[in-house]
Amino acid sequence: MLVAGVVAAPDLTGALGSNGVANAGGVGGAFLVETIATFLFVLVVLGTTDSKIGAGNFAGLAIGLTLILVHLVCINLTGTSVNPARSIGPAIFAGGQALADVWVFICAPLVGAALSALCWKYFETK
Repeated sequence: MLVAGVVAAPDLTGALGSNGVANAGGVGGAFLVETIATFLFVLVVLGTTDSKIGAGNFAGLAIGLTLILVHLVCINLTGTSVNPARSIGPAIFAGGQALADVWVFICAPLVGAALSALCWKYFETK
């Protein structure tokens, strides 16, 4: 695609912001990418907001920078969800394959967040 004389990457989401699984190697790859990304993001949120060892006034900065990093790494693979609510609306409007694959972007963040909470509980007690 040519935009203002610059070659741009094709928009695989149909310009509706829906997530996709193709660039991550299919459903399994997308599930793994989204699970890991959500795990890391939620772990940072839990760690920086902890009352004992948290980042205090810098928690928001750490959380925001982590979300930027997660998006930079994952956006070309899945479109980056890490939040089921962010994926449901675009999938409904895009329909088709985006709607068929939306379960990945609902389940994987839930799994990643649950694993993160378990991991945090484990390390918190140590």
